Formats: sequence, C-alpha cells, structure tokens
Amino acid sequence: MLDWLGRHRVAVGVASMVVVVVAVAVYVVSAVRSERAGAAAPGGAVPTGLRFVDNGGGRNLVSDLDPSGARTASDLSCLRVYTANGTTVCLRMSAPGAYVADVRVGEALVRSVALPGTPSRARVSASGQIVSWTVFVTGDSYLAPGGFSTRTGVLNLATGVLVESLEDFPTVVVDGKRDKRANANYWGVTVAGDDTTFYATLASGDRTWLVKGDLSRKSVTTVREDAECPSLSPDETRVAYKKRAGRLGGWRLFVLDLASGVETEVPGSDGVDDQAAWLDDATLAYAKVPTGGVPTIFTSAADGTGGPRELVRAASSPSPRG
Repeated sequence: MLDWLGRHRVAVGVASMVVVVVAVAVYVVSAVRSERAGAAAPGGAVPTGLRFVDNGGGRNLVSDLDPSGARTASDLSCLRVYTANGTTVCLRMSAPGAYVADVRVGEALVRSVALPGTPSRARVSASGQIVSWTVFVTGDSYLAPGGFSTRTGVLNLATGVLVESLEDFPTVVVDGKRDKRANANYWGVTVAGDDTTFYATLASGDRTWLVKGDLSRKSVTTVREDAECPSLSPDETRVAYKKRAGRLGGWRLFVLDLASGVETEVPGSDGVDDQAAWLDDATLAYAKVPTGGVPTIFTSAADGTGGPRELVRAASSPSPRG
C-alpha cells in the first residue's frame, strides 16, 4: 500500500512538472511572437501588407511588413519608394547632391532617369506601366506658399515615352478657362486604371488645385481648389489628399467622393506631409512626424471613422506591397 502511494505521488509530481513546462513554453513562444509583432508594427499589422522606407540607422532600406507583422529588410536603399504590379520606383541619391529614379520590374533594373532635384513623391500605376515622381528644385521648401518650385515627371514603360515635366503640357484649364500659367508647379501624380487619366496638384502663386489630367492629350483641368498630393482609391471613386487648416496651418487628410463632391476629414491626421497610399478600398497609410518624435507610418479608415493607428516607427514612403 505504501509503495503504491509513493508511486502515485511520483506520478502526480511528474505530471504537474510537465504541465508547468508546457505552460512556460507556450508563454515564451507567445511572448516572443508578441515582441516581434510589436517591434515590427506597433498597433498591429494590416491585412494587405506594406512596403516602406526604414529610416532607422540612416540607411533608408526598403522593407516589407507582411500581414502577420513580420518585418523584412532588403538591400535596396531609397529616399522614396512605391511598388505596384511588380514594378518598383526607387528615388535615391546617386552622388552627393545628385538623384535618380530607378525603375525595376521584378529584380531587373529597366530604366534609370536623372532627377533635377531632391525626391519628394513617387507613384506607380496599378498596371505597373506608368511611373511618376516629384522632386524639389534645389533649395526649395514648403515653408512659403508659392515660394517653392517642383518638377514632376512621368514615364510610360509600355511606350518608353518620358514626360520630364508636366509644366510642358500645352492645355491647362483653370476654373473653366484656358489658362497656361508661366509660374505653375505640379506635384503628387496618381494614375487611373486606363493609364491615361491622372490626378495631381497644380499650384500657382498662393493657390493650389486638384487637377484631372490626360497623359495622351497632354492636358489638365482643375477639379477643386485647396488640395495637395492626391491619391486615387483602387475603385477610382474617391481621391484622398491633404489640405491646410487655414492659410499657414498644418495639413490634414481628406477624402473626396468624386461623384457627389462630398469631402470627409480623416480624424487624427493633423500634421501629415505625405501622399497617402491606399492599402485597399477602406484603408489609407501615410507618414507624419509626431511632436518630438520620428517619422512614423499610420493607417486610418478612409470613411473617417475611428482614429489613426500607429503602424511602423522610424519609417516613411508607405505603399502596398504590390
């Protein structure tokens, strides 16, 4: 009887130890997974994944964040990046004070275009065939409305045609009238699915407009005033853009319904200085610098519900993984 009790106690003790070991192992694995996800994407990942420039360490490496929250860095260094349908545009420094736009299809470099200034915006159409970029001319800045100059170029990979500057387009309609302005600036191109229709910002003096353009006809027409850095939704029914709160106030994101003309503010986007990217028809990603912080990528619901969600710190230039 005593022997049986002894064996029973040993068995119970061993079983208890196994339970404890298994529980500890589960806890450790869960903790590691949580730590990795938190380091990769504070606030959680996004269903579609994300491509961005990692600004940590000063190397500006292009990195991917997959839906699970895992973060993978490449050896590609860019100041701005965007990917769609296998085509990637990388705006990078080629030498001190010199910049280029490298266009890759898959891993292959297919075109490299010298840029006349500092990279600001980059986009690729959904088909992967139309690539665009905006640069600041040396010494320019956003600080004074009308006091800076930009150059916006567009490359058609299907035809090889390069438009070095939208300022060369001959047909410009402002507020319903033909008006070719000598001091016009364009920036922030976003292209529709037909690879011809596009939206962009037109600025002249202290005024800015959202414009709708046609690459084949080389024309632009103003849609509405006070809108910058547009981004067309995947379903092409809405345009997200930033605009100032007052003449010299900070920028905020808004979403315009193209059919109704209704404009919806994106809460918590104060201070954004980016061309927002649509991760899907419901979600916007954008970078901004919180007060006293570092560049950080946030996501927000495009319908204006809820607040922003912090996604990746020390990061900029968000795009879908493409």
